[in-house]
Amino acid sequence: MDPPTVYLPEEAVDPVRQLLAVYTRLDRGKLPCRLVGLKPGDIVELSRELIVSVHKTYHTLPSLGYVVWERRKKLKQQYLALSGEEIRDLKFSGVEITYEIKMPRVAYLGDSTARGLDDNPAMYDADVLITELTFVTPEHRKEAIQKFGHLHLDDLKKRRNKFRNQLIIASHFSSRYHEKEIEYSVRKQVPDMFDDRLLLWT
Repeated sequence: MDPPTVYLPEEAVDPVRQLLAVYTRLDRGKLPCRLVGLKPGDIVELSRELIVSVHKTYHTLPSLGYVVWERRKKLKQQYLALSGEEIRDLKFSGVEITYEIKMPRVAYLGDSTARGLDDNPAMYDADVLITELTFVTPEHRKEAIQKFGHLHLDDLKKRRNKFRNQLIIASHFSSRYHEKEIEYSVRKQVPDMFDDRLLLWT
């Protein structure tokens, strides 16, 4: 297979390159890959139909969020009544007969406080949102969670009406929790699991 392309925050490129070099020395096996550093505002073209937008998130280390968009061409309203031949002739004459629409399909928050969601509204609109949810039990201090760049279940509950996603996948739970504790605590506080849209990836 061709070496994979790995997209990551631009500040992490050199450390990851060094890490791969250490693994290569220890394992005596090559780990070829292409590292591409990104920053907020960048766009990555995956194909003619799919692009990825890069978003600022809020963590103690460099961190980014991503939204995968599907692009489609739509015929402009003024040409809808034309025949196929008329549309073809207009296109060949150089007239721009279509416009582009973009639909957010998958959003990935990564490590971040809730500000990473609030500053990037497309996260709330994507069909699927993958979000961190490090803390779920009531006893954790909210100011400490914010300080270290993470989310608490209360952050999601406060924003419930903002989530237009068909599916919300919560992940990256604190290692101090057992799987059953996560499930119990979340279901106790959110019995309907956001109308069955919230999935716990433990």
